[in-house]
Amino acid sequence: QGQVVASGGGLVEAGGSLRLSCTASGFSFGEYAFGWFRAASDKDPEGVSCINWDGARSLYTDSVKGRFTISRDNAKNTLYLEMNSLKPEDTAVYYCAADRTPYGTAFGWDGPCTPVQFGLHETADWGQGTQVTVSS
Repeated sequence: QGQVVASGGGLVEAGGSLRLSCTASGFSFGEYAFGWFRAASDKDPEGVSCINWDGARSLYTDSVKGRFTISRDNAKNTLYLEMNSLKPEDTAVYYCAADRTPYGTAFGWDGPCTPVQFGLHETADWGQGTQVTVSS
């Protein structure tokens, strides 16, 4: 089935930066689109940023555009999220996931960057996330 594990979260002041990492095992990382998602206690889970299999196409939710950058290193089976100019509203548990549908391997993959597209239907689907807390 495979496993993905997010790490790199922490407590940071508003305006600060963090770099999240996601490592994958048990399946071919480089074949699939990947995404970062977040869940806050007072909000619906949302897609933050997604990237196609070779890194040529990336998507961002409007609230993080210009502040966050997604990237991947297929040789290291690792996905990254560089987060700058953090705001208190970025506080959430961050998760990573792969689009392991046949579409997820498509050269022209173009989203959507949504939990449903990435198979995140139930709590058990979300795996191990990493807490990001931004203080004001």
